[in-house]
Amino acid sequence: MTEYSERPSAHEVFACTWSRSLPAGAPPTHVVPDACADVLWHSETGRLLVAGPDTRAHRTSLSAGLLVAVRFLPGRAPAGLGVPSSAVRDERIDLDELWPGDRVRRLTDDLAATSTVAAASRVLADAVAGVRGEWDPAVPRLVSLIRRGDRVATVADALGWTERQLHRRSVAAFGYGPKTLQRILRFDRAVRLARDGADLASVAYATRYADQAHLARDVKSFAGVPMTTLLGVS
Repeated sequence: MTEYSERPSAHEVFACTWSRSLPAGAPPTHVVPDACADVLWHSETGRLLVAGPDTRAHRTSLSAGLLVAVRFLPGRAPAGLGVPSSAVRDERIDLDELWPGDRVRRLTDDLAATSTVAAASRVLADAVAGVRGEWDPAVPRLVSLIRRGDRVATVADALGWTERQLHRRSVAAFGYGPKTLQRILRFDRAVRLARDGADLASVAYATRYADQAHLARDVKSFAGVPMTTLLGVS
């Protein structure tokens, strides 16, 4: 069985740092969209990997070892990756495709020299946050408006943008447009509620789906499997 844990991060661009212990023969991990992107380090191979913001489920297989990662808050991946989120949407790529090779080698060496998960998490978070790339300062308010369920035109008006500007800035920050962002944030909340034990009818109501069938369609669209299956494989 894999062991997964999350820790808070002091850096404003991250939702958390996380780690997962992968035993030999561990089944593939079923990763579903959550509006976030991650940078991961695999202790045994030394590989640094970028998992971009997803619009569909990914099944990821890695060899035995320890994974240490940082997870960006929605819309803040450009700060650490140095590229728009659209450049890594639905991608799994090596970090050296985005960063200079010498920077990646230094980080790999620094991570290899750590002896605890906490130390590796700090090293990784400090290095990625230290890129200090630009991220759109309107993102926190944009996310708040989108989470509230406002219509795209209403969100654009509240931000003082045209709908076209909202779409362009959303694609750069999140990897996709505001309508997709809204669907993914709602789906992510629904999955979290279901994992906490809420029944699906209550989940659909709390997350403003039209009905349970509407929830089921979105889950199948983003996860590729029904909610009951997703809860069993995640």
